[in-house]
Amino acid sequence: MSVETVVIVGAGQAGYQTAASLRQKGFTGTITLVNGEAGLPYQRPPLSKAYLLGKLDASRLPLRQGSWYTDQRVELIHDEAVSVDRHDGVVVLRSGTRLRYDHLVLATGARNRTLEIPGSDVPEVIGMRSQADADRLAPLVVPGTRVVVVGAGFIGLEFASVAAHRGASVHVLDLADRPMARAVSEPVSRFFQDRHQSWGVTFGFGEGVTRIKETEGHVTAVVTTTGRVLPADLVVYGIGVLPNAEIAREAGLRVDNGIVVNADLLTSDPDISAIGDAACFPCAQLGYAPTRLESVQNAADQARHVAARLIGATADGYGGLAWFWSDQGDLKLQIAGLADGYEDIVELPVADEDTQKFVLCFRGDELASVETVNLPGEHMSARRLLSGASALPTPSDARSPGFDLTAWGRAIREPASTA
Repeated sequence: MSVETVVIVGAGQAGYQTAASLRQKGFTGTITLVNGEAGLPYQRPPLSKAYLLGKLDASRLPLRQGSWYTDQRVELIHDEAVSVDRHDGVVVLRSGTRLRYDHLVLATGARNRTLEIPGSDVPEVIGMRSQADADRLAPLVVPGTRVVVVGAGFIGLEFASVAAHRGASVHVLDLADRPMARAVSEPVSRFFQDRHQSWGVTFGFGEGVTRIKETEGHVTAVVTTTGRVLPADLVVYGIGVLPNAEIAREAGLRVDNGIVVNADLLTSDPDISAIGDAACFPCAQLGYAPTRLESVQNAADQARHVAARLIGATADGYGGLAWFWSDQGDLKLQIAGLADGYEDIVELPVADEDTQKFVLCFRGDELASVETVNLPGEHMSARRLLSGASALPTPSDARSPGFDLTAWGRAIREPASTA
């Protein structure tokens, strides 16, 4: 059956990109984008960085201005999808509206894990996820504010760097033994820890939170798992996310660490796709192991793949290279690939050891990921290599004197001619 009507649930990066890519690829049918938040679909990455610092105002957050949706004939509905009637091909909204679809795209995203401890309902305890969260935080982060950040992942450290820059006193707690422990190698973790400490940030590793103390409805302190009491005016947490998969589960679709999809990003119902932070897909870079990724790149690339499939423009399964970034102070961390299960690392020399880092992670002899700090050219070289080069450097290659990743990639693309 040809697809004439597409309904997209979720208007984050994945949902918006699906609509945009469908039109870019020539789809002429009906597109409805269901947005559970007020306002226009917007960028999330700047919220914990440039937006909080006041370097990006609210008018520049939207992915597109309102006229784009009109011009591209994308119906933007501000409502919440509450159920899917797969038999009749209908999405039911909280308002009672029923949207018929030929194909449904679930781009439902994820939500913050919450602090389930006494005192976590005090107004100054905030999880960083949405524009509304950033708007609540901005006036609270001022010189002298005592901030406790729970979670030393990307979001926690991005916020910590902003708070320190704005003159707050910042203490970061994490149950792991180093920053960003699940995302980066130990050398990169330690590099960021040192830089944050130079900005005045204090860390407590192997330490969580058991209770938030409050007086007259306001935060006064945090009690840690080691029994310490840390004075606080503001608690910001970033302890991971949960995929928004409930609507899929209730519709009878398979759910396991997200909405389970195949290599074509199709759910157990061939008329429904799932993409972005909510989707668990067979990841080519990890031997097709079921994987859920939380990244703008993954959301956008999966959206483009689904759009191409819906118009019959691709026959290949999804295999986009994962890449990530995080801006913390004057440091831009960029990661190409996935280091899960890495066994060996090679640190390459850099021009400025105070502001740059260059680490290659290997699984056996296979280059799994490349981590760089303030080295955009090297990051792009890594992405080109990992996206399908005919050969990749081994640890032995990388340790050879004068090894240059960019030159290696160039040699692979342009092999020397033989006379």
